[in-house]
Amino acid sequence: MEWGSALVTGASRGLGAFIARRLGADGWPVGVNYPPGVPAERERAAKVVADVGAAGGEAEAVAADVTDEEQVRELVAQTAAALGPIEVLVVNATGPQPVIALEELTWRAHLDQLEFFVKSPTLLVQAALPAMKRRGGGRIVQVGSDMPERALRGWSAYAGAKAAQLSLTRVWARELGPYGITVNLVAPGWIPVERHADAMPQERDGYLAGVPLGRFGTPQDIAGAVSYLASDAARFITGARLPVNGGEVFG
Repeated sequence: MEWGSALVTGASRGLGAFIARRLGADGWPVGVNYPPGVPAERERAAKVVADVGAAGGEAEAVAADVTDEEQVRELVAQTAAALGPIEVLVVNATGPQPVIALEELTWRAHLDQLEFFVKSPTLLVQAALPAMKRRGGGRIVQVGSDMPERALRGWSAYAGAKAAQLSLTRVWARELGPYGITVNLVAPGWIPVERHADAMPQERDGYLAGVPLGRFGTPQDIAGAVSYLASDAARFITGARLPVNGGEVFG
């Protein structure tokens, strides 16, 4: 059978970049998705591709807005043409995550989060599914969050959309299991990346106080979890939520 590829959305920076590098190191040809029309993101994606190549792997940068149906179809087609049919799909891309008090919350704010965590996963899985079915299997890994459990004030839209993403994971696991396709979700805790550069010391200290392992997670921790779920070792795991948060437990 032709060797399959991995596609990681939102892979030009943050967790996605580390996941793409790790899957490349695991031997997967990797599609490195980045948002179109942003030169800085194109440069970052090129750096990730170069890093994968320097480590002996193969990667291709592919621009697409993962909330746009036509662009998602083209993203999957371009990745498959360059690297082989997609066998591992990592749904990671995200947008802005504003903190909005309930009194100021709008339906538009909800839709902004649902675009990335319900619409985009649906489009991506639909586009990748025919090839996975033909091949008799595949791996879908969603990058979720522990925010639905943390239930922080001002995070209604984000937490609600992330909770919906987990529900999709579980339903799709049942629906796609007969085709040999597993669907799982990695739920990171607070993993400091570029978007957290402005976090206040008291925020960091407050979070760490609730983490039994006493440290922040790293992007490599998340990449390792995704790598496992994409591997043959996880072939009998589906519909699972894998928390990667240092042991923080919510009541």
